[in-house]
Formats: sequence, structure tokens, C-alpha cells
Amino acid sequence: MELDTLNYPKFTPEMKKTHKILIPNMAPVQFRILAAVMEQAGYTCELLENCGSGVCELGLKYVHNDTCYPALLVIGQFLDALASGKYDLDHTALIITQTGGGCRASNYIHLLRKALVKAGYPQVPVVSLNFSGLEKDSGFPMTLDLLRKLLAVIYYGDLLAALRAQTEPYEVRKGDAERLQEKWLDTICGWIHENKGWTNREMKAAMPRIAREFAAIPVRRVPKVKVGVVGEIYVKYSPLGNNDLENFLRSQDCEVNLPGLMGFVQYCAYNPSETARLYGGTFLEKHMSDLVLKYIEGMERVVIQVLKDNGFHAPLPFRELIKLTDGVIGTGDKMGEGWLLTAEMLELVRAGYENIVCAQPFGCLPNHICGKGMINKIRELYPQANITPIDYDPSATRVNQENRIKLMLAVARERLAERVPEAAEAPRRTAAERPVPERLGRRAKAVV
Repeated sequence: MELDTLNYPKFTPEMKKTHKILIPNMAPVQFRILAAVMEQAGYTCELLENCGSGVCELGLKYVHNDTCYPALLVIGQFLDALASGKYDLDHTALIITQTGGGCRASNYIHLLRKALVKAGYPQVPVVSLNFSGLEKDSGFPMTLDLLRKLLAVIYYGDLLAALRAQTEPYEVRKGDAERLQEKWLDTICGWIHENKGWTNREMKAAMPRIAREFAAIPVRRVPKVKVGVVGEIYVKYSPLGNNDLENFLRSQDCEVNLPGLMGFVQYCAYNPSETARLYGGTFLEKHMSDLVLKYIEGMERVVIQVLKDNGFHAPLPFRELIKLTDGVIGTGDKMGEGWLLTAEMLELVRAGYENIVCAQPFGCLPNHICGKGMINKIRELYPQANITPIDYDPSATRVNQENRIKLMLAVARERLAERVPEAAEAPRRTAAERPVPERLGRRAKAVV
């Protein structure tokens, strides 16, 4: 049975009440809050957690093996879920993001629809979550309120991920950071279900509370290898895509810095106007991205300040990230993760996370150019950079990938021992014991 490109099953407004929407699990923290946003909007949904070799095998069965690894996994995860017997196939739908451009995030939806027909699920509709109008009849209207809530998902998710990552390696009682992250995820999802917690005012009030609780966890700050993770967006964030890379690095006694998802959102917002500036366009086209970025930057400043005020490392503002590319890579290089991938590596090295895993699907051209292809240039600028590219695809074995990372970590440990043998610090004071920065004023002292 061939896919009729004009008459594929569409997710209609009526299906909102009758269908369960399955969500692929790319970024576990952010997507958990995303599920709450969809439920608050009246949809029934479930964040998939099925993993294992069967997912990849199903992807290989129904998608051409020359297609990139993330496509195999996303489609394989959907098909594995549909085959599990847990769902009423006549009342189940799938959702997938489309970012535009020439890379995988625009084309997965067509591959998925074709695979559904081949696998015997032609009745299952696919919902497109996109901001560029790629799917006019997706049945998932993008309202201003929904857009603001989706941005809140990323703000909260990035903050929680950063706080746990910078606390967990040093905690005195193992599990404190994970438990606190779970507590706040439950709390935030509860707010969202009640249609609260997502406005700028509410987030500005909530984020300092969250950071202070993480800062109050008893820790012992001793020197550890700091590792940054960059790469293709799915393989970078998804435990299924990168063989649980973040947990593996934690098991090696490392502090892991996984740059936030908001950077990619800002990159996608920035690129249309940069295209118009580089290759020609109207005044509106050249400056329309500034409106979106200025809105995002308001909360970006809050997140950065909250992290700094509580003693955590904060990422550079997106505008500063752009400047890092000067003389290194052009901002016209925007296929896939494009120049952002190079900029993130530069930022990580400058911030002390000079040991970097560049996670890329095998044969992913944008990643090989902007990631692997830029390693020598970055080493010229920053000789301390210790970067290893790791390919992920069905034929790559986990043990091989982890052994390559262990070689990188061995170099990192040698350098750390040479540089800071005496740098162990006493346990960091809790938030209650630390003086409040003067610039916060009386209001901040009151809330502490």
C-alpha cells in the first residue's frame, strides 16, 4: 500500500477529544513539561520511554538505512509503541516537530507517514508541531498562549537540567539533586495543569526559589573533569540516541555541561533574518528575527542572573554566542545545527569545559563540517581543547563509543592532575549560610 501524499490521515480538531498523542522522548526534562502543556490544552498524550534494540531494528526495517540515525530511532520508537498492544490504534496519533530548513527535522514527518503505511498503521495521523507553517492542516493550532507556554517549557527545563548537572557530581548525599529535580518537575507540571507558572512574572518569581533549593544541597567542591556535550540535536539530548551518554559521563565522575535547548530555539529564530541580510531580502525580513529574540532575551537574562546569583555557571547570552563565531565560521552556515555547533564548542572551552564529546549521527554532513571539521581550528585558538567526535548509528557498538570517550577522559584527568592538584575546596555553604549579594537589595534579603 503506497502513501497518498494528498489523502494521508489528518489530525482534526475533533480528534482532540478521542485520540491519545504519543510524544517521542528527545529531551526528557523539557518534554515532560511539554506533555503537561499539551494536557492543559485539552489533549491526551503520553511521553514515550520505550528503548532497546527493538526500536532501532524497527526503524531499520521501515526506513532506508541511508537515512540518518535520529530518523531511524524516532520512527522506530513510534512503531515499537504502536506494536506493543498498549494503544487503541484507531484512537492514537503521533506528534513530531518540524523546524524548517533542509535537514532531518523537516523531512521526518514524510518518512514517518510512509513507514506507518508499510507497517500496517495507515489510520494513525501524524501531528506536526512547527512554527513555520510547513503543515497547514496539522490540527495543532499554534496560538500565542501556546507559544509562550512552549517557551516556558524550555526555560524551566534548561534551568533544572543545568542545576542538577552542576550539583550532582559534588553532592554529599547521593541522589539529592535528582530528587530535587523530580520534585520541581512535578511542581512545575502541576502549575501548568492549573494554567499557572508560565507567564514571565510567575517564572521570575519561581526560578530564584528553584535555584536556591539546589544551592542549599550540601556539596563538596573538589576538582573534577568537566565535560561538555555538543552535536546533532537529537543525538545530543536523547538517551536513546546517545546510549545514555550523560549518565555514562556521570558514572566516570565527571561534571557534564549539556548546553540548553533554548540556544537552538534562538538559533532557529535568528537564521531567517540572517539569510535575508546575507543573500537579500526586505527590511522586514532582515529584522523580523530581532522581535522574537528580544522577547526571548528578557527571560534569558533572568535565567543567567539566577544561576550566577546562586553560585552556578551560567551560559553566555545568545548575542555573545554569535560573536564567538567571528573569524572562525560564518553565520551563513546554518544547515542542521550549523554555526551554533561550533559556537557551543568555543563557549564550552572558554568556560573551562575544554573536554568535549561531539555526538553526531554517522554521515551527518552538517555535523561533520561544523563539528568534526572545526576541531583543528578550535585547537589552534585554544590548545587546551580536548575534543572527541563520536559517531552514533546502528552499526556502532556502545562499548566502542565508551572506550573512545574513556581515552579522552584519561587525557583530561592527566591534565587536571597537573594543573590543580591542590584545588580541592571545602564544602560549599548552603544558601542560608551565604551572604546575599548587595546588588539584590532588601527585597532579595526578605525572600531568602
